[in-house]
Amino acid sequence: MLFQTLETERDARGVCTVWLNRPQKHNAMSKLMIGELSDLADELRQSDIRVIILGARGKAFCSGGDLDWMREQMDANKVDRAAGAQNLARMLHAWNTLPQPVIGRIHANAFGGGVGLATICDIAVGVEGALMGFPETKLGLIPATIGPYVVARMGGAKARRVFMSSRSFDTNEAVLLGLLASVVPAEQLDEAIEAEVEPYLHCAPGAVASAKELIHSLGLKIDSDMIKTTVSALVSRWESAEAKEGIEAFFEKTHPSWSLAVKHVKKTF
Repeated sequence: MLFQTLETERDARGVCTVWLNRPQKHNAMSKLMIGELSDLADELRQSDIRVIILGARGKAFCSGGDLDWMREQMDANKVDRAAGAQNLARMLHAWNTLPQPVIGRIHANAFGGGVGLATICDIAVGVEGALMGFPETKLGLIPATIGPYVVARMGGAKARRVFMSSRSFDTNEAVLLGLLASVVPAEQLDEAIEAEVEPYLHCAPGAVASAKELIHSLGLKIDSDMIKTTVSALVSRWESAEAKEGIEAFFEKTHPSWSLAVKHVKKTF
């Protein structure tokens, strides 16, 4: 299958590398990319691929949801708006439940949905100096459909530290938060990824898939009811006045009314 927003490479060992390929848009997830990621997940699920590496081309891993797509969702009718949110949720669930191990190659900044993609990986390795974060609340939105995977990875207590504040953090802090397994210099990233891949090539693929399925059954239950809740939450925010103001402010390069974009003057009493 040919893709417009993705590239795939397979080696003789059965290792497939998937590249997000919208470098001019910092690999922001558009409607097309979301659909292609879903289609690819279906293809990988039925294949004899043993290990999947998820990486990206360009200067960013993934900047999150494409803001043009978000604005389209806000302007859409209720049915289409809900369908857009469901497509995003369905894609994340499809990747989270792939039977193969998925290894995230986080070579640069990841925000919002990009962090979500890192959390649907079984293990993710980042590079020194890259930034991560959940900027949604600055735009009047919330990290809804990625929420279950983020909380499953970080735990509620750690999620509270960064999930709501839109604060950026570096990859070293991301390790402490549980989002990344390790951080390496950029020139060592491919070596670090290979070190994660190699052990799986000595394991029975069916046993690996069964072990991964067991982990899902023992952890946070990300089922249809939870996904429905996150879709509803995202649609509600898309319909809010705050989201409209926040998205428009971003495009107009202004500050929304809730942003205290002024210098704080220290007062003495």
